[in-house]
Amino acid sequence: MDRVSGLLDQAQAATSLDDFGDESFREGLGRLVASADAEARFNDAGHAMFDAQIVSFLSSRLRIEHWYRLHPEIDEEEIVAPLIGLGLPRTGSTALSCMLAQDPAVRFIRNWEGTDPCPPPETATQHDDPRIALAEARMKQRDAMFPRMKQMVPSTATTPTECQTFMGFDFKSQLFQAMARIPSYVAWFNHEADLAPTYLYVKRVLKLLQWRCPPDRWRLKNPTHILFVDALNQVFPDARFWMTHRDVADVIPSVADLYFELSRPFTDSIDKAWLGEVTADFCEIGMKRVIAFRAAGNDDRFFDVDFAPFMQDPYPTLEDLYAFLGEMLTPETRARIAAWRLEAARDKHGRHLYDPADFGLDPHRLRDRFAFYSRRFGLSSAPV
Repeated sequence: MDRVSGLLDQAQAATSLDDFGDESFREGLGRLVASADAEARFNDAGHAMFDAQIVSFLSSRLRIEHWYRLHPEIDEEEIVAPLIGLGLPRTGSTALSCMLAQDPAVRFIRNWEGTDPCPPPETATQHDDPRIALAEARMKQRDAMFPRMKQMVPSTATTPTECQTFMGFDFKSQLFQAMARIPSYVAWFNHEADLAPTYLYVKRVLKLLQWRCPPDRWRLKNPTHILFVDALNQVFPDARFWMTHRDVADVIPSVADLYFELSRPFTDSIDKAWLGEVTADFCEIGMKRVIAFRAAGNDDRFFDVDFAPFMQDPYPTLEDLYAFLGEMLTPETRARIAAWRLEAARDKHGRHLYDPADFGLDPHRLRDRFAFYSRRFGLSSAPV
């Protein structure tokens, strides 16, 4: 039995289900497994983690399709005009996403339902769903395994998460490159993969989450989208977007160090130069694609956020963003944002420190390489 067939069988045995739905996931799964087996340099913990993650994603896919078979009316749900955050990672996008999530009139992907969307949540039980406690336990395990993660991406079971896992159900996601050295998969993902089926599956999961647990005004965020904004637009043609911006000399080494922290327990041979290279490549390719998309008549659908003034005082930016949406930043939402900021103060868990040279990165060369980006958005090169 080949590796992929064995993983499929494990998921079917774990769930007692057999329908994976649309076949779009199979190409990504095959390429991912082949790349990981040949290139990832996993230790024993890495092999176990990888297989468990694949089986978990396949199992989630089986459960999602099971719910659709039981309740085909789920597909009648509509995802209307979502607000989607994209842009480079490590640019304040997590903070902005968390602030937007304080509005009680909007819907976002919560960590606990992002990892385990079935059974679909219900309004009456959403705040005491047993998956919240399970997610909190997993986060404690995460903090023990990745002790610096709290400095980089502080989160709780109920704060917003990206749709990386939902993309992972179609096996086209940057989630995998964050934890494994898989250059052939990344090359295919960046340059050849068709992400339209992936975003259709993301929409399928969003419909499931919305079905019994409104509201339906979605606030989403994922830096990966800059690579595939055309495919994203095919599936969400009425979406509006926000982009956070920051000096790339701060951004790219920080992302590489995040990848290092996530991959460190799973290999005895970390290639830091590859982490630096793969991060810079993703950022350059993606930003050129999203700039081209904006130039092709879509610029009025975007709201831009400058990292430094936003982090110093977010309220002018938030008020302008709400005006861009034609909505009102209510006193209740503003008060909830203020409470969140007190609870999630920057550097609460210590400052995230790293050395760009560890990843073969030079700040001056990065700024030269990304001059097209800083010129387009009028960015300062002063570190923050």
